[in-house]
Amino acid sequence: MCSLILYQLLYNVNADLQRCDAQRSFGHPTMSRPREFDETAALDAAIECFWRRGYEATSLRDLTASMGLTAPSLYNAFGDKEELFARALEQYLDRTTRDRLRRLEASLKPKEALHRFFAEIVEHSIKDRQRKGCFLVNSALEVAPHHAECRAVIAEQFGEIEAFFKRCILAAQADKTVPFGVVAADVARMLLGVLLGVRVLARTKPDRDVLEGVVRPALALLDGPRRKGR
Repeated sequence: MCSLILYQLLYNVNADLQRCDAQRSFGHPTMSRPREFDETAALDAAIECFWRRGYEATSLRDLTASMGLTAPSLYNAFGDKEELFARALEQYLDRTTRDRLRRLEASLKPKEALHRFFAEIVEHSIKDRQRKGCFLVNSALEVAPHHAECRAVIAEQFGEIEAFFKRCILAAQADKTVPFGVVAADVARMLLGVLLGVRVLARTKPDRDVLEGVVRPALALLDGPRRKGR
């Protein structure tokens, strides 16, 4: 009887040890180790690396050196290169484009918000001494055609920008600063095209007169068609 009880105790202890080993092997929540690096700072480093080199030219070695991580740590935290790029792009958008849209829409009258949006874009483009361009627009040209996950993020952001333009136009029509004859959806799409054109053009010719010359006639459409003189 004593030997049977001893055997049962040893069996139970062994089973408990096996369960603990399994939990460690499969990353049970109670056994996981906290990450020992600043995820936001690591993504900032990835943004800079991708932005400076381009997606295709950025290697795993470049990323690990810039982010200060080993390859296993990078994969465990962010996944593969495409997943990391998508995360980096999201962080960039939260701090730049999305923040700008929220700020302008919340603080300015709708027509003024549109004018300020493009004034800021021109100013940023002129001050871009390294001619890095816009990370979002660069990604649309290089990455979107070849990587579905990144293409979805980029397309969604372009949709958010277009929606911002359309909301501002409709709100400006409501406060009578934009004529009702202006077709909000069409002008919003055109403004998106102007934005992309300015950002690309600025990489080769960041000249204020040139960029403002592109923006000015587009924003003039918000005033409605000009009446011909008699």
